[in-house]
Amino acid sequence: MLNFDALISRKPHLISIWAAAIMMLISSPYTSSNAQGRAFHTKLANGMEVVVLPDRRAPVVTHMVWYRVGGADEPIGKSGIAHFLEHLMFKGTQKIAPGEFSKIIARNGGQDNAFTSNDVTAYFQRVSKDRLPLIMEMEADRMVNLRLDENDVTTERKVILEERRSRVDNEPLSILQEQMQAAFYLAHPYGIPVIGWEHEIEKLNRQDALGFYKKFYAPNNAILVIAGDVSPEDVMLLAEKFYGVIPANPDAAVRSRVQEPDHAAERRVVLKDSRAGKATLQRIYMAPAYPNAAPSEAEALEMLARIAGSSKTSRMYMKLVVEEKKASSASGWFSGAALDSGSIAFYAVAAGDAKLEDIEALMDGVLADVRENGVTQEELDRARNAAVADIVYMSDNQASMARTYGWALATGRTVQDVETRAERLAKVTVEDVKKAANKYLDIKRSVTGLLFPAPSQTANVARPSTPKQPGAGVH
Repeated sequence: MLNFDALISRKPHLISIWAAAIMMLISSPYTSSNAQGRAFHTKLANGMEVVVLPDRRAPVVTHMVWYRVGGADEPIGKSGIAHFLEHLMFKGTQKIAPGEFSKIIARNGGQDNAFTSNDVTAYFQRVSKDRLPLIMEMEADRMVNLRLDENDVTTERKVILEERRSRVDNEPLSILQEQMQAAFYLAHPYGIPVIGWEHEIEKLNRQDALGFYKKFYAPNNAILVIAGDVSPEDVMLLAEKFYGVIPANPDAAVRSRVQEPDHAAERRVVLKDSRAGKATLQRIYMAPAYPNAAPSEAEALEMLARIAGSSKTSRMYMKLVVEEKKASSASGWFSGAALDSGSIAFYAVAAGDAKLEDIEALMDGVLADVRENGVTQEELDRARNAAVADIVYMSDNQASMARTYGWALATGRTVQDVETRAERLAKVTVEDVKKAANKYLDIKRSVTGLLFPAPSQTANVARPSTPKQPGAGVH
């Protein structure tokens, strides 16, 4: 279902350590900040971080370059420029003709893609291990040698506008999400859509793109992650050759964002759209993200979301779908993989002619019970086991490993944070979960979205017709 951490992809498609790999890391001439863990982690002289994740099961590698810049770093009035630049990065350099980047990778048997979120922009390829030097040379080239002409910009701007129309303007649920995000954040740029507002996208130009590129695309603002059939020594030789020669930009790593004030009143967004299939209720609560949460707090929020709503055995699903039969589906999640703030959210889709006000009352009741009575040890153990299983499955997938480490480092966390996550989850208690519920399931820190199938399309922020009790709901 919807996740409120906005992420725009360029294309629609988006282990245990071996003893030999550990010995190789220990004996490496490069200094690893985490020699006993899965990842080799170091930094080039120009400030570019390098992470190597050896995985010998197949002769392939995943190559990712992460930039510490996203939609929330855009100049005022230039919404969408981070995502726009991501598209333009495929246009070409002095060495590579416009549109040839992906074609060259395809001709070499590989796949590539890119995506932009509020906090990061990432480019990745999956290729045979013997093609890694080619990929690194190409990616390093476009880090500093991007070439754009007016035709490229004009054409790609039309592509972005069409992407917005198809992914947002033609999807009632996406419209609701966008409007909720705008209402959720009073000042912080997380309230601005990553894809951008249409009237601002229309004005983006070549100078905007190149200015953003020169400010943020530099080795000292980037993280190289290589996962696959490689050794740290081999990767470092290539990294030094292709990325190490690029000079650092001392201004690139400076991020300046408006801080979000305390929230003092709940907000509600109502959307009526004839294209909507079913009435839908969503609610988001402000919560800390992993980088700025107190010890055990983010992990407790993750367990809270799992227990209350993330599966068909969750309290929300059992109450709304199984017992009361008011909803056809119900779920929830915790979004903490951000730089500045996170959220905990729940949603439900009405079954038949069920009214959203009844569904909201049931949702409020489930969450009120969690706040007042907490959760059981059995529920916590089940949620924790599911989370640990996700970690294991992530470790079994090369691309997922690269993504997990890259995203963590690009949003203020460390390699150690990634590799000790299971240990932190093991320390969460039922008291921690109840404390988190009471602190963050506060209706004053929330926005509620209601989507109604109706002949007219209207999005507005409105006060509720009847006051709600503090903490009476969660999205």
